[in-house]
Amino acid sequence: MKALIHTDGLTKRFGDTVALDGVTLDIHAGECVGLLGPNGAGKTTLLTLVEGLRMPTSGTVRLFGDDPRDPAARTRLGSTPQATALPDALRVREVLDVVAAHYPRAASRDAIAAEFGLGPFLARQCGALSGGEQRRVALALAFVGDPDLVLLDEPTTGLDVDARRALWDAVRARNRSGTAVVVTSHHLEEIEQLAERVVVIDHGVVRTDDTLSAVVAGVSRRRVTLRGASADDVRALDPAATVTEDGGAVTAVVADSDALVRALVQHGTPFTDLAVRGATLEEAFLTITKGAA
Repeated sequence: MKALIHTDGLTKRFGDTVALDGVTLDIHAGECVGLLGPNGAGKTTLLTLVEGLRMPTSGTVRLFGDDPRDPAARTRLGSTPQATALPDALRVREVLDVVAAHYPRAASRDAIAAEFGLGPFLARQCGALSGGEQRRVALALAFVGDPDLVLLDEPTTGLDVDARRALWDAVRARNRSGTAVVVTSHHLEEIEQLAERVVVIDHGVVRTDDTLSAVVAGVSRRRVTLRGASADDVRALDPAATVTEDGGAVTAVVADSDALVRALVQHGTPFTDLAVRGATLEEAFLTITKGAA
């Protein structure tokens, strides 16, 4: 099956700065891909190349098999950029209609409003919306054209927890119906909630490309949480551990959780409420990017 996004040896330089360095990547229909990386890693640059907003320095980028700079190639694409820039004077319903006019099979305004909870905002001018409300509109606009692929760059920045979870539900529903999604986020919980595949970019290079479960499972570290012992007690027993303390609960991220528990018992260190679990995506991400530094 032809990839919706195909890059081969994709490189982008800004003067002496290499933003992308030989990125080869395929994204197919129906996937939900989390694109991760530290600030300046090249994530947004990659998305702008896929959107046809910039030209590569070298290598190939194709969108639905065509040059993304061709407007016809973008009629099946929706996107939400990092920065929200809505026309202040237009009402939300007018913005939805303007964007819909650019697509051959746009969804109805009422359907989009219901899907993304925009009903209370339709008659309001965009300039009168809060930052979080504007972000909700910006995310909804990515889906107005009933796209086969959406690119969401930090989509829920500025949203409270309830609004973020409501929009996760909407994005998941679209993905289940067949829309491919590429999402970047500094909220790694967001990637865990949405993505089935994770691509980690660092210094313009793809460091990891695998399923979410495989990326997390590839990190051998474990998180140990307990009460009774102090953070200093745990650090003394495992100097390599990353230890934090919050409200009397001590959390240690360690390479060998069994060895830490044995050491606690052998040294007679009192503890209660012991819990051990595997790594999180955040711990996997930190391990991958630190290892690449």
